[in-house]
Amino acid sequence: MKTIVHVAFVSLAILASLGPYAESNAENTPGYNHVIPDKIMTPDTVETRIGTLEFFDGMPDEATVEKAYENLDFMRGVDVFLNFIPATSVEGIRLGMVEMGATQSNHVLLFDTLMHSDPLFLTGNTDTVYASVMLNLDTDGPTVVEVPPGAGPGTVNDAFFRFVIDMGAPGPDRGKGGKYLILPPGFEGETPEGYFVAQSRTYSNWLILRGFLVDGKPDAASTMWRTGLKVYPLAQADNPPAMKYIDGSTVPFNTIHANTYEFYEELHTVIDREPVDFIEPQLLGMAAAIGIQKGKPFEPDARMEAILKEAVAVGNATARAIWLKPRDERAYFYENSCWYTGFVGGDYKWFVENGNGARNIDARTLFFYSATVNTPAMAMKMVGVGSQYGFCAVDNGGQYLDGAKNYKLTIPADAPAKDFWSVVVYDPQTRSELQTAQPFPSKNSKKSPLVYNADGSVDLYYGPEAPAGMENNWTQTVPGKGWFVLIRLYGPLEPWFDKTWQPGEFELVD
Repeated sequence: MKTIVHVAFVSLAILASLGPYAESNAENTPGYNHVIPDKIMTPDTVETRIGTLEFFDGMPDEATVEKAYENLDFMRGVDVFLNFIPATSVEGIRLGMVEMGATQSNHVLLFDTLMHSDPLFLTGNTDTVYASVMLNLDTDGPTVVEVPPGAGPGTVNDAFFRFVIDMGAPGPDRGKGGKYLILPPGFEGETPEGYFVAQSRTYSNWLILRGFLVDGKPDAASTMWRTGLKVYPLAQADNPPAMKYIDGSTVPFNTIHANTYEFYEELHTVIDREPVDFIEPQLLGMAAAIGIQKGKPFEPDARMEAILKEAVAVGNATARAIWLKPRDERAYFYENSCWYTGFVGGDYKWFVENGNGARNIDARTLFFYSATVNTPAMAMKMVGVGSQYGFCAVDNGGQYLDGAKNYKLTIPADAPAKDFWSVVVYDPQTRSELQTAQPFPSKNSKKSPLVYNADGSVDLYYGPEAPAGMENNWTQTVPGKGWFVLIRLYGPLEPWFDKTWQPGEFELVD
């Protein structure tokens, strides 16, 4: 009896020494000495959008490993497309200019008679005389740009479509003309006096200048560029090379980046040409993950090429959804309206809360998939200076604009534009001017002989055929094709910014 009591006492003593462990042992996660949080565990089977994933104690089987890597390569391919549109867009412009024979910085691509619908150019306007130049700071070094007095808005963007400097009306010369000096990346030398100086982070840079119409005609602006615009290396300032001017007004050529596998090849060209630090390492690492790396050939195997072809298709679809159907409410100018901005958040760097909320990368995609030229003058409130823009792609019922149907758009009286306003129609495929029997698919308050209403408003009409008596207010569309518009206000005034003036919506008409 004593022996039994002694054994029982010892057993109780052992259990007491184990403490809480003994009490919770029955609840421990199988295979562990303690309870392991479920949130850090991997089940043996997981159902996902890429299929069923199988694991042995958290270790993926061969089929799961293959699915995971296939998906990883695909995701990176999509991310590269969405994040590098700015780079390939500038490259597309460079390639288009080369196609037109503008291969050096002293070669100017002009649109002497305005940009007709023949060139493929992301949302180019029909209202100003463009002068386009590609700077090559790698071969030319510091480069001088002489801008004549009277120039409209002008901008230099680098090879990632970042802002370098404005010229002309919104620039430091304030439309009085002047000499600009664009320095290459890494330049640390002395700069001479008498220049507006800016330094770029890349070798390739796009200079785009606009000249305003005089009496509704482009002649004065064309002459201004041909006689007053000079571009040359600073090293050749004493004997600059002769300028070459090329008219691209009515020439069918392409400046738009690829939406196919060729997109990645265009990007490889940019990364291989530019300094290694022209963008942050994380972005370069994203490109390197799919085989695009400076100093190395881009030669994906058959498996990777197939993945990238699918990735670019999904990336393209995603960009089009972001651009045409923004889900960010901050994109829209007004409630229950189609009109939205390309500068969501009102920042040309697409920063959220001055950078405290990081960068809105979807907003950046929205802009660069559909437009070009990045400048604070297009995003900031600059009353009476620069320009403001609004997209619209749907009617007042929320349906895409259809080239087979007829619409009316009312522009209310007293449009808040010191210089002029315009509405240009674009092709959703090319994001370029819609090609019809009309060379200029647009209406402009300065050059178009519009019929105004008694209250000062004007009704614009869109459709395959002109309504009787309203031919001057009509822009042709194409059955079987969609379309969208940009409204532009040059020299925007306060009612645009405080939203006391609002353009109408597209209404279906019989």
